[in-house]
Amino acid sequence: MNTEQLIADTKARFNHNAQKAQLKDKYQSKLIFAHGNGMWTASPELISILNNYSNSTIILIDDYENPVQVDVVKLLNKTIQVYESVMKQYLAEWQELENKR
Repeated sequence: MNTEQLIADTKARFNHNAQKAQLKDKYQSKLIFAHGNGMWTASPELISILNNYSNSTIILIDDYENPVQVDVVKLLNKTIQVYESVMKQYLAEWQELENKR
């Protein structure tokens, strides 16, 4: 392999990794939503906490470090909706990026 080919491969790999990082940042921000006087980030951790809580209300610390009392079922439904929607979009765009590679 010649030097020019190595340089081209390195640049392509760097550009691909930069695009993946940019894609991750783009969709990370889409996971943030408002609900019940708080700002939340939809995540598997939040879904798990809400799914395993037995009471109808819970006090959680939101993204801005404020305690907020929320309805567990309503927040769980909203979190799942946001998470699934964003992850489907993320997966589609990520697969498109990988196919270009």
